[in-house]
Amino acid sequence: METAIVKAAAAIAAGLCMGIGAIGPALGEGNAVGKALEGMARQPEVASTLRTNMILGCAITESTGIYSLVISLLLLFMF
Repeated sequence: METAIVKAAAAIAAGLCMGIGAIGPALGEGNAVGKALEGMARQPEVASTLRTNMILGCAITESTGIYSLVISLLLLFMF
């Protein structure tokens, strides 16, 4: 009986972890790309530098989404 409740709670927690954990990277990357495109439109000569920094920033921002995926998988397969 208790194991079924624990498994159900772990599944709900994993879903919440991924749902809430995906919001931050999505907002952060959308903001970063929008500002980079705005900067490229204003100063086209620095587009390559902005693009490089944007891609690096998006990779760092995406790491929080990957961490939430790891935690979700641990919740699902450890219980």
